[in-house]
Amino acid sequence: MSDEQPAEGRLTSLCVFCGSSHGTRPEYQQATRAFGQMMAREGLRLVYGGGDVGLMGVLADAVMEAGGEVTGVIPDALMAREVGHHGITDLRVVGSMHERKALMADLADGFVALPGGLGTFEELCEILTWAQLGIHTKPVGLLDIAGYYDHFAALLDHATAEGFVREAHRDLLLVETEGEALLQRMRAYRPPTVAPWLNRQET
Repeated sequence: MSDEQPAEGRLTSLCVFCGSSHGTRPEYQQATRAFGQMMAREGLRLVYGGGDVGLMGVLADAVMEAGGEVTGVIPDALMAREVGHHGITDLRVVGSMHERKALMADLADGFVALPGGLGTFEELCEILTWAQLGIHTKPVGLLDIAGYYDHFAALLDHATAEGFVREAHRDLLLVETEGEALLQRMRAYRPPTVAPWLNRQET
């Protein structure tokens, strides 16, 4: 996996994690569509899970309709269920979920999570863990639409207060409620210099 951090303002692609469902609130689709349109305006290639369902489909369609480029990465098992998006710039079929996540990470200059379910949570937490371990130094953002991630942020704060997450690692996640503000912070991001995540003297 490439961990090279692009120069300030030089983000060219974002890997976006989001739901294969639409959710119950119209704000989720509206904000997802707006984020995709913004990505296209800003010349940012979308890298995502390759589906044409739920917010994944809304996002990919918004980028394509606005003249942007989209790379989808999907395991062959999900292609067999006919959820792959055939109307995007580049659809890549891989052998497993592990291959999917590794390729998506390699293709992206940064990561953003929109509302989603268990898969989105897992992808976000894994990419944050990779940042904590120094496997990559790319920015990780969270677009908190309609307060969807308020409880997740509270859980991270609780874990930090209880000594399971260091404050510097908690700050690796950039949280905003507006796409433009999130993108600005991601472009200005510089990875912190953090001590090793495990200090045996603390155990």
